[in-house]
Formats: sequence, C-alpha cells, structure tokens
Amino acid sequence: MSFAKASVRDAEVDGRRVLVRVDFNVPIAGRQVADDARIRAALPTLELLRDRDAKLILVSHLGRPEGPDPELSMKPVAIRLAELLGTAVRVAPGVVGPEVEALAEELGPGEVLMLENSRFEAGETANDPELSAALARLADIYVNDAFGAAHRAHATTAGVARLLPAYAGLLLEREVTELTSVRDDPAPPLRVVLGGAKVNDKIGVIERFLDAADRIMIGGAMAFSFFKQQGIAVGNSLVDDESVGAAGRALERAGDSECELMLPVDLVLGREFSAETEQRDLAGIEVPDGWMGLDIGQRTADAYAAETTGAGTVLWNGPMGAFELPPFAAGTRAVAQAIADAPGTTVAGGGDSAAALDEFGLADRFDWVSTGGGASLELLEGRELPGVEALLDRQAAGSR
Repeated sequence: MSFAKASVRDAEVDGRRVLVRVDFNVPIAGRQVADDARIRAALPTLELLRDRDAKLILVSHLGRPEGPDPELSMKPVAIRLAELLGTAVRVAPGVVGPEVEALAEELGPGEVLMLENSRFEAGETANDPELSAALARLADIYVNDAFGAAHRAHATTAGVARLLPAYAGLLLEREVTELTSVRDDPAPPLRVVLGGAKVNDKIGVIERFLDAADRIMIGGAMAFSFFKQQGIAVGNSLVDDESVGAAGRALERAGDSECELMLPVDLVLGREFSAETEQRDLAGIEVPDGWMGLDIGQRTADAYAAETTGAGTVLWNGPMGAFELPPFAAGTRAVAQAIADAPGTTVAGGGDSAAALDEFGLADRFDWVSTGGGASLELLEGRELPGVEALLDRQAAGSR
C-alpha cells in the first residue's frame, strides 16, 4: 500500500542538521545494552542520512525516569550505536540548552550527536511548546523513525514535528505500510492470533477484525477473562477483572459476525507463576482451586496451528502463555512455529510477540515483526498516531 507521508528518502539533507527521533528504549543490564534489536532497526535510516552528509542529532527516551537519572543515561546506548555504525557518537550533557546547541552547531557532515534521555525533561510527555521550540532550534529538518513511540503526542514525536520540515524514517514508513496493509487489504483468508494478559488492551483489535478475519484465536491470560465471563472456573489464574465486560461484548459481537472467535479447549496448569512450580495438563478448561493456567494445551495448540496452514494472511499479537518460563513455553512456540511455516503473509506485533520470536529464533521467518507494542495495536485498531499525523504529507513535501 502507498505511504501518504513524506519519506526521508525525499528530504534534502546534504550538510544540514537533522533531528532524528529514534526508539532506543532498550534493556540495560550492568550499564550495557542487553538487547540491541531496536538500535539495529534504526540503522538503515541513520546510514542513509550519513551517506548523504547529514549532521545527525538523535533523541530517544529510555525507561520512565522522573527527571534526570544517571541509571537511565543514553551513554550505554551511544556506545553500542557507535560500534554498530563504526563511528563516534557523542552524548550531549542534556536534552536542550546552550551547551547542547553549541554541540549541534559544531557537527560536521556524517557526525552523530545523541541527546540525553528525552524524559529527563518534564515537558517531554506533556508535549510542552517551549521544549518543542528548544528542540527545533537544534536542527533544520526532523525525521521520526520511532514507530514504537509514534502513538504518543510528546514533544519529541509531535511537538517538534510541527515546527520543522518533518519526514518519516525508513523503519516508521515500513511499519505503517506493513500494518496498514494487514488491517485494510489482507490476502484472504485472514487468521488473527491474540494473546497476552488484558482483553481491554486488544478489544479494539478484536472488534476491528471481527469484520475482516475468518478466525480470531485467543490465548494467554486474556482467555481467562472470557472464561470468567462465561461462568467457567479459573482457579488462581491471572484474570483482569476490568476486561471481563469487554470479553462479553466481544463474544456477543462474534455471535453476530461471520468470524469465529476461538478459545482454548485445554490448558497447562501450575501451582504458581514459577518455572519450578508443580505442573499438570488439564484436558478441559475448568481450572481447580489452587492452580493457575499458564499455557494453552496441546489440543489447542494443534487446532490453532492447523488454522494457519491455509491462511493468506496471519496476524499474531501476544503470547499463548508464560513463554518466559520454559515449562510453559510450548504453546507459544508451537503456534509461532506454525505461523512461521505458513505460506501466506505473516505479521507479528511488537512487545512480547517480538520477544518470543527472538527467544525461539523465528523472527526472520516472519514477513514482518513490528518494533512497536502499543503503537502497532493502535494502528491496527484504526486509530491515528500523533507521531505519524504530524509529519508532512507526501504531496505537500513535493511542493516545498
């Protein structure tokens, strides 16, 4: 599908300062980057800009600091990025201010400056106009390549984009194109597999795809909200009580649609949420007291896997169980493997879905694995993303 926003490919960046919003919200362990997948995802955009002699100023959030916090400095990220780019990456002493402006002025073509954690500034999440203006003073052009943060109207995603010529990075462009295609023009038949903890987080996706998919298959802890709504015993299973009503509405909607909403028919139980806990297979779904459902059972995994084999498109978002605990990873692994083997177009949401695919070594077997958790869900629901809407339209950029 065509992308309606202006692309960095078309921006005139030679010798100009380009503020790039990246999503470098990566796990840090022992003051080192523990998983550099999001950094690597941004490399095509950064390398394109450096090849065209742009002067790069990068900005990202990291964690949820309440003001400056040395434990959440961007310095470990800059070290890893420098290794991947093969060039020096200097870290600014802050996000904005005279010292930062001076460093930006000194940049030469192809050089890279990383601003400190954007959430060190209170005005970031408030989309503060003064912070947006201070960011805009650093650069001539703005590029948003942080799809994972594009659903937030923050100073670095929306505010500054209104003040500079604003373009989409290569990753953001691909994310929007791939996910919009699944949402609006999937090759039939479409199968949707949804897991995770809360129905409320995905009710918008369920309702959207009840009108488009042939099957929606539910797994993970969210299945227990459906069971509780139906009066089925859930034992000590994780249940989001606020989602029970949404589960009921989804079941009612499914009854009026041509889409079948499939729920687990068997489970793997544990006494507690632990890899060492006592476990047992349950042939049905009535969870006894003192037990919790931690994975879908073999019959459910086989049924879900079979549904993917003839699909033209498969969308997967959310694990089928506690995949991070080895005894309860089999259901998620089986479904992920079946989708990877499916002949149709296969797309996975970000967050835990991406983590599971990395864990199983299957990420490269999917046609697209999103880098955005909440952003991918909101786009699939059909909601506008502030970080995308703030960018120049392609037609407007062409007339500049």
